[in-house]
Amino acid sequence: MEEIKSSLTEFISGEDFFEKILVVESFAYLKPLREKFPTAEIFFVTANEELNFPDVKTFLLDYREERLPFEEEFFDVIIGDLTLEVVTNPQDIAAGFSIYLKQTGCWLTSFRNIRHWKVLEKLMRGAFGGIVSRLYTRTEFERLLYASFYKEVRVLPLKKKSPPELLERLITCGFDNFDDDLQTEFWLVRAARAMPELALLKSMFTPDVRANLSRMLHRIEYDVATEDSVKNFWQLFDAEGIFPDYAAAFIRSVVVHREDFYCNMKKFSARPELEEIIDEAESLYDFDTGNRLL
Repeated sequence: MEEIKSSLTEFISGEDFFEKILVVESFAYLKPLREKFPTAEIFFVTANEELNFPDVKTFLLDYREERLPFEEEFFDVIIGDLTLEVVTNPQDIAAGFSIYLKQTGCWLTSFRNIRHWKVLEKLMRGAFGGIVSRLYTRTEFERLLYASFYKEVRVLPLKKKSPPELLERLITCGFDNFDDDLQTEFWLVRAARAMPELALLKSMFTPDVRANLSRMLHRIEYDVATEDSVKNFWQLFDAEGIFPDYAAAFIRSVVVHREDFYCNMKKFSARPELEEIIDEAESLYDFDTGNRLL
């Protein structure tokens, strides 16, 4: 696999706290990740037995051919450059990685842009030799990730400028240069299993608490044993220390018929927090644009 500039760490922000990290073939990321996350468990998967790094658990296997030896939803992040470039079925690999990510996890990777001027210039000369490699457009790669169960995809360009006369010639020939795509050699990608607001919701309480909360909200929404369901909601609210903003965001995420839900809640609840929850839940939505504001 060809090495490229190790730039995927640009997607790691101060808000990221990774406890379990998987690095796929990209040895160059081990040192900066260890420096950035000194207490994290770092795992390294490689088909090259000569590679080793202190304080990293190394597994000798070919991720393209073998199942990874980890539990599902084990990692906070999987990171590796060009992981879908030399594979038989890229969607199988992309979807497979998602299985090992926590609900709040993300996959950092990159891909070579088939619309980069260097690729097009080789094709124009009939000299392109990338027979076994898969090259992608940005649109194609994003579509592949959304079809592989990722909910949010962000990209950054890694550029190599073209000779001005060649760029002008390509544009004249009909190649659109949207987002300076013709000068982007690689696209860096951060693909998350959940939308940012949902990732935040999932990070605060255990899956069992979230499942119980979701079940109670739906029972109230559909008027199932409503009085008991409202009582159980407030018991969980108090026992787990759920705060109004969190309850409001959760309601926005799971309740479809909110007017029915609010009516049923008010019928059997005298808690002062209820109005605050309802006001906050409705403020999370922009009715003019139809967009979530959370």
